[in-house]
Amino acid sequence: MSSGQIKALLEQKRSAFSYFNRASSDLLKTYQQAWVDFARLDYPQRQDLLAPLTSPVGAQPLEMAADADQGIISFFFSESAPARERWSNRQESAQWVQEILADITTFAVDGSQISPGKDLSIPLALIQIGWFENPHSKTRPYQKDVRLDLMTPTDLGPNPAQPVERRVNIRRFELEVERLVEYINGCSEPQRSLVFFDGALVVTFAEAFDQDSQQAYIKAMLKLLEASERRRVPLVGYVDTSYARDLVSLLQNFYGLEPTEGIHDAQLLAPLMHWGDRTTIFRCDRGGILDQYDHHRDRITFTYLKTTRDGYPVRLEMPLWMGEGGHISRYLNWVRGEVIIGGGYPYGIETADQTAVLQGDRKSTRLNSSHLVISYAVFCLKK
Repeated sequence: MSSGQIKALLEQKRSAFSYFNRASSDLLKTYQQAWVDFARLDYPQRQDLLAPLTSPVGAQPLEMAADADQGIISFFFSESAPARERWSNRQESAQWVQEILADITTFAVDGSQISPGKDLSIPLALIQIGWFENPHSKTRPYQKDVRLDLMTPTDLGPNPAQPVERRVNIRRFELEVERLVEYINGCSEPQRSLVFFDGALVVTFAEAFDQDSQQAYIKAMLKLLEASERRRVPLVGYVDTSYARDLVSLLQNFYGLEPTEGIHDAQLLAPLMHWGDRTTIFRCDRGGILDQYDHHRDRITFTYLKTTRDGYPVRLEMPLWMGEGGHISRYLNWVRGEVIIGGGYPYGIETADQTAVLQGDRKSTRLNSSHLVISYAVFCLKK
């Protein structure tokens, strides 16, 4: 088909595209107005109107901030910095970061993998997790390290419900969480630490998998949540690009709006937010896999935080206990500080990701070393 034919087809369908665009835009405006109306209600009004609705409704409001405007708490003019003027240069923001993160230890883990390839007669997979511990201290150095795991044919054995790649992904997830739990259990200063989990604490993505796979993800996540709650070590699940629709579902249920899959929370909120702003805190009331979270099914909260000047806000998920002690503003300032250091993304997560990487070009020492491990394992198995 020529470019002229394609152009002609597009011209023929112009009205359909225009109708879809107008309808989507109008529906988004309807939801945005509903959000503003919802934000105007005081906390008792919200609770009274939500009470008759059957759970799950998407989200349950937990925080009623007097300084919130349209459901958004301004960083520069409200939270933690009344009447602070915007920073005029990077040096001022860097000074703020030094003050906020002084002697605060952040910890993050990430992983990478080499899955079984067609060039190996014996199925093997190599997983490497890397972590970064940053005390933000003049006297204590940061620490970076890695841990390797080799999955053998027994680990990767036939299971029609669990493809090999999924088994590798599950094991990597388990290793990352195990290292986070290990750190939390050994944390010497829980009140001055922040642990990042690179992703959502609600593993909704696993709903598409078989029950055994779901349980593997849930079991690992519950260990992490239980460790954080028991040791009172702050834990933040950081979702850089979120398509969650908890607030959209809340508005749809609350006002009886037209259901839609095309609008997500971050899209709804972005026009109302500037850098550093956040929404009030909500409890996740999504249902689905969250119903299998036992004690923690109603103990995961979230907020949206604007970490760049343009684009959508990120989603932060946290255990409920973090909002019960009155320190949520301090925890979120630690996140803001990490984002400033990382130039728009938490420095701790970014560094852990770089530490964990296995893949690279052919001159990469890590890649050659990983292939050496696999080759040696194949040699041993063939003997």
